[in-house]
Amino acid sequence: MKKFVFLVIFLASASAYSQSFYRFRFEEPWSFGASIGPTQYLGELYSFWKYQEGIQPDWNANVNISYTFGTKLRAKGNFSYIKMSGQDPPADPRSNRNPRNLNFRAQNWEINGTIEYYFKPVKVNNITRELWNIYLFAGLGMSTNNPETQLRGEWVDLRPYQLENNPYEKYIVVIPTGLGFKYKLNVYMDLTLEGSYRWTFTDYMDDISAYNVSEFYLDLVDDYVTGNNPDRLRLAIRNPNFLDDNGEPDVDKILRNGGRVRRGSGLEERFDGYLTINLGVEIYFSKDIWDNFIFRNRVYEKAFRFW
Repeated sequence: MKKFVFLVIFLASASAYSQSFYRFRFEEPWSFGASIGPTQYLGELYSFWKYQEGIQPDWNANVNISYTFGTKLRAKGNFSYIKMSGQDPPADPRSNRNPRNLNFRAQNWEINGTIEYYFKPVKVNNITRELWNIYLFAGLGMSTNNPETQLRGEWVDLRPYQLENNPYEKYIVVIPTGLGFKYKLNVYMDLTLEGSYRWTFTDYMDDISAYNVSEFYLDLVDDYVTGNNPDRLRLAIRNPNFLDDNGEPDVDKILRNGGRVRRGSGLEERFDGYLTINLGVEIYFSKDIWDNFIFRNRVYEKAFRFW
């Protein structure tokens, strides 16, 4: 009888262990992630490639959801808050940008979808997921576009002013591309590190495109003199050499100069862009994820639990 009881207990224990182990042998195609990191804008008010201007980072935060659909392929949907800015004061002297005295900031919301290609298989059982994996990705998305600058000590939206007589959209298309790295923390979670550059089809993320104001300075002056919209000239020309003693635009100097007041940077790259580097975590939607020690209610840890 004792041998029979022992055999029953042994088989039950083995079965329980087997089931406990087997629960990790399912593919978990869905996952949720969150990350945060620095943002670096590139455009008329900052050049990383041509001049030595150091790093002038802002920050961004991201949440995403991913789905595994191929041996080495995953699809991801991203939603991000991205802050960026640029200014002339720290410009490389060789760029001759300092006299412009221009600056901007933007707080944009972005949504995009990407396809990730992994160097190692990802369509595997949860417990056999690789310890580390590298991936490349590219996709398509949409971002808000609302640059701001300070006028009389207050932040104002630049897009409605159309300083270069060239209206641009509030929403822009972005193409995210980049490289990522994942490290397996446990059965349910990965640590992620991802670098991405967003290509855009606009030169107005910073509200600047034209090299100088020669093509539209008469309209700016007319709006200023008539009082129709005087802030357009105040925002477009901030070079101290073209301001009077009161800090207002000197119309006579601007007219005599023929509008050759520098505004843009003359960079070969036509469109603006931005770089993000994010550190975060990714959690896989396992069938028994709530049994994981991270999520378990620790108050009842010593009690028997059957879920």
